[in-house]
Amino acid sequence: MKNLTLENIAASCGGVYVGNDAERTREVADIVTDSRKAGKGSLFAAIPGERVDGHRFIPQVYAQGALCVLCEKAPETVQGPYIRVESTLKALMAIAEFYRQQLHIKVVGITGSVGKTSTKEMIASVLSEKYRVLKTPGNFNNELGLPLTVFGLREEDEVAVLEMGINHFGEMHRLSKIARPDVCVITNIGTCHLEFLGDRDGVLRAKSEIFDFIAPDGQIVLNGDDDKLSTLKEVRGITPQFFGIESARGIRATDIENVGLKGVKCRIHDGTESFAVTIPIPGYHMVQNALAATAVGRALGMTLEEIRRGIEKLEALGGRFHILEENGITIVDDCYNANPMSMKASLSVLADTSGRKLAVLGDMGELGENERQLHEEVGRFAAELDIPVFFCVGTLCRHMAETIRGLDPGKQVITADTVEEVLDVLPGSIRKGDTVLVKASHAMHFEKIVEALSK
Repeated sequence: MKNLTLENIAASCGGVYVGNDAERTREVADIVTDSRKAGKGSLFAAIPGERVDGHRFIPQVYAQGALCVLCEKAPETVQGPYIRVESTLKALMAIAEFYRQQLHIKVVGITGSVGKTSTKEMIASVLSEKYRVLKTPGNFNNELGLPLTVFGLREEDEVAVLEMGINHFGEMHRLSKIARPDVCVITNIGTCHLEFLGDRDGVLRAKSEIFDFIAPDGQIVLNGDDDKLSTLKEVRGITPQFFGIESARGIRATDIENVGLKGVKCRIHDGTESFAVTIPIPGYHMVQNALAATAVGRALGMTLEEIRRGIEKLEALGGRFHILEENGITIVDDCYNANPMSMKASLSVLADTSGRKLAVLGDMGELGENERQLHEEVGRFAAELDIPVFFCVGTLCRHMAETIRGLDPGKQVITADTVEEVLDVLPGSIRKGDTVLVKASHAMHFEKIVEALSK
């Protein structure tokens, strides 16, 4: 890893190096927190967790060929060099900041209340038509995940597409300090993490910390359809580029045509130029993602044809509107996470599909003091849709169920407290030809429902 010698690592994180002086100038091959992934030349970061303390595995990683260990306490038996720090997590963030600055690459930083991951995937798919791209794997978007993603970069990479997720003030500032984005993208300002951020204005302030370390010649890409983001006129001397469906400025879309679970067609406009495209994942929100990717592609010098190809090559991720055809039914696996905005978007897509539709919904977390009202709000939205059957799982989701029943007694609404309870009745309620949406916050473990239906 470029310039990540043991002495540079120790200096960057304020650590104390203990070991043979001859090893100080050796570069590490990689940086890992999972002892099973430590190999020849690795730096293993021992993180004390709630259930498992990484320090327990120090002898194991040395035996596997690790070059050095980053730790908060000296190993009981010293088998090789180690760097002692006060906080392994804070040290990793400092090392990632140093390493990012050793690499001459472009970084696209993405945040927002809803759609960060799907937008990240869309942008990475587009940029891969021209560049060698590294993107955030899975949900590695926090103060541990972002450094680990940055450590995956190599000199031959040209662009990093980094998802940045937060739920407290100050977190985005720290993430931006690591990422040093050249292009900042904000998808929207919604009602996520209100428990910690208060209201949408608080969400806007917290997300806007992404600009704190933007490159001086950087570019900003914002959703012009969002009432909060559309008010931003200039940030650190940079005029934002807007995208949107309703907004008439910037990158925009027309001729939107839903083609069911096969995706959505539209025409994307950039000034006087335009192109027709089929986005291979369904949902009105996917048009917004394609517009964001178009804006980023243009910011990094891509042609509209390159962008079109990248959009049409997009593939879905498991847990994020991943469509499965199993046992004569269609399962829409959207169980990775949920909030009011994403829940409504997924329900809208389900309502537009053909055949009989069932929605299996669960609690939405981190909504603060208005959690009951927000679940009722989704219930009011759901009651207006052409979806005849709802399974509502969890304490909060009962408020959603009661709202749906009250507004449309003709709908079949089944409630359950747990995943295990709903699995006792759900399989027997499904017929061949049905489309089943499975969606809840990650803590509900709805992946168990997807797994059961897939069998």
